[in-house]
Amino acid sequence: MSYQLSAVVADVELLREQTADLDHAVLAALRQDFALLPVTPQLVQELTGDLPDFAPDEPSAAQPFELVLAPALDGLLARWSRQGPVAYLEAEFAGGLGRQAAAVWLHGRLTFGPRYDDSFAAPRPDWPINAALARLGAEPGRWIDPFAELGLHLERNTTGWLIHGRRGLSADYWDELAEEWEEQQSGDQQQPGRLGAVGDWGIP
Repeated sequence: MSYQLSAVVADVELLREQTADLDHAVLAALRQDFALLPVTPQLVQELTGDLPDFAPDEPSAAQPFELVLAPALDGLLARWSRQGPVAYLEAEFAGGLGRQAAAVWLHGRLTFGPRYDDSFAAPRPDWPINAALARLGAEPGRWIDPFAELGLHLERNTTGWLIHGRRGLSADYWDELAEEWEEQQSGDQQQPGRLGAVGDWGIP
């Protein structure tokens, strides 16, 4: 199964304040009071006045991101970070192979990265996205790492995150559906038709 991510992650109130007047900004809820802002071409154009530019070659340590962080976009994320840490994250996986990259801005300047990895030989906390999320203030919990703890595994691509945000879903939405399904299987009373709705969301 494939996975793709291109998003800004920060404190939900920070992102809500910075994007309140934008037509193409959709915030998706994560755990621990963070939010994810899917980065689309329409959003980049609205933020910077220009269409996004993409690297001609595959991302690498020399060019960590597919999206070129032009000075206007870099400067905007730096300005947002005066209110708290802001991360830009990219990832792409298919067939067990993939890459991820991350950068963090704080106090108006780049303070971490951009860091890139496609081998994942380092300990899990040192993977770019996990390291970036730790710098945002993500705290350990019952999940295996910050990536899962905040819920970045819940959607598989930008379209999924846009739907997640527009529907106002919580980061625990899928867990809640699974619990409802388990309750129904054990004979608890539920609203008519609810099981079919759960099945439509792919809960086994």
